[in-house]
Amino acid sequence: MDHAYFWYDAAQMLLAPARVANDMTRLMLDNPANPLGRTPVGRSMAAACEMFERTTRRYAKPTFGLASTMIGDRQFDVKEEVIWTRPFGQVVAFRRVGFDEARSQPKLLIVAPMSGHYATLLRGTVEAFLPTHEVMVTDWVDASMVPVAAGSFDLDDYIDYVIAMCRELGPDLHVLAVCQPAVPVIAAIALLEAENDEAIPLSMTLMGGPIDTRRSPTAVNLVAEQRGVEWFRQNCIHTVPFGYPGAMRQVYPGFLQLSGFMAMNLDRHVTAHRDMFNHLVGGDGDAAEKHREFYDEYMAVMDLTAEYYLQTVETVFVQQSLPKGEMAHREKPVDLLAIRRCAIMAVEGEKDDISGVGQTLAAIELTPNLPAEKKVYHLQEKVGHYGVFNGSRFRKEIVPRITDFIAAQGQDAVPVQAPARTVAVQPAPAPSLAPAPTPAVAHVPAAVTMTSVAALAPATAPAPMLEKALAEAAPAPNRKSKRRARAIEKAHV
Repeated sequence: MDHAYFWYDAAQMLLAPARVANDMTRLMLDNPANPLGRTPVGRSMAAACEMFERTTRRYAKPTFGLASTMIGDRQFDVKEEVIWTRPFGQVVAFRRVGFDEARSQPKLLIVAPMSGHYATLLRGTVEAFLPTHEVMVTDWVDASMVPVAAGSFDLDDYIDYVIAMCRELGPDLHVLAVCQPAVPVIAAIALLEAENDEAIPLSMTLMGGPIDTRRSPTAVNLVAEQRGVEWFRQNCIHTVPFGYPGAMRQVYPGFLQLSGFMAMNLDRHVTAHRDMFNHLVGGDGDAAEKHREFYDEYMAVMDLTAEYYLQTVETVFVQQSLPKGEMAHREKPVDLLAIRRCAIMAVEGEKDDISGVGQTLAAIELTPNLPAEKKVYHLQEKVGHYGVFNGSRFRKEIVPRITDFIAAQGQDAVPVQAPARTVAVQPAPAPSLAPAPTPAVAHVPAAVTMTSVAALAPATAPAPMLEKALAEAAPAPNRKSKRRARAIEKAHV
């Protein structure tokens, strides 16, 4: 049995006396009656105490904290309500108290990623849609808090959860998947479509999702494919120690995930903490508070079940089963050709270094039996992965396009009849990593993208932007591609 999680817990307990002494010192220095606290030395000591506390703390799950929203020129209180629950997750609805027109607005289920951070990371996403939609969000549970007796949870279970949510909340439901859940969401909807289920959502919006990681492979994609699932099993999976409800469960621990997150941009995090120290010493409370707000969210992480993590790595990043047409759910094929009714919008960020340009766009090409007028693509310029679902450009440019797309897929839309014959599409072959990855990208027919743009969202994805997206997703010349692959491999080995 591994002991990494046990040693981590032991280190936290060993730090407890130092944290108590640190807190006492900080309280003494912050006391208005203490003249030392107003000196440069005192402020430096107080700042150092806060930095020590923040770097050794185990961050608890944040709250959404959305107390109100503005609809038009009126403010309405917002109340959270759990409307669906299972051992590993629940659905939280945000009710606008006193807003009588709520039932006439589209129902939007935001599927949060189960990739380390809590669903509260999508606070800004939820807030942006509150005035125009009945918003619900999946709130996943920390695996260390789920008893072993509750059973396992893998990618198949995730898909089952999404299907159950659609049946519970539908049929007049719109689904928005942020990043990782793009794969289980489109798989769940394909299964519903294959069964002609009444719970098929009206639309799905996929944002920065790894539908086909062979396109514009990022460092994350390359490392996963190169090392294989066994490496992750041996190095990333640990046992929850006693003292937790989920004791003895195999998990990918949150503290390991956080180490990976920090390592990707370590220089930025070091600089941010140095700047916060200087803000505290200089008395710049507003800048320091912004730092606290960001890192209170960023540092709060949850454990993932080992079976879910490993199955996701293998299915999505190593084998790329979905775009190859080889993905199965409980031994039943996941056939994207079955999707004929649920409209699709794909949203990508120009500077996304987690899901490269073209990976989410693949969903549009892999569903040829869905009418072109039910497909929309938007490439957001000047944003990275986080900017796809949060920030000023998200609020000003992406949200209005998604809102228009959802409005075009209203309850009164005419159902699409299944075609007499199925159109078969051969997916692009997976590239080899030796000597360097050269991912192939199949051409996206103009009718699939430009017709949908004209029909549903005139301001979305003009031709130059679409051409740019396809160009970036296409493989680079062989020599340049080799140099890029070697540089990435050298940086991450």
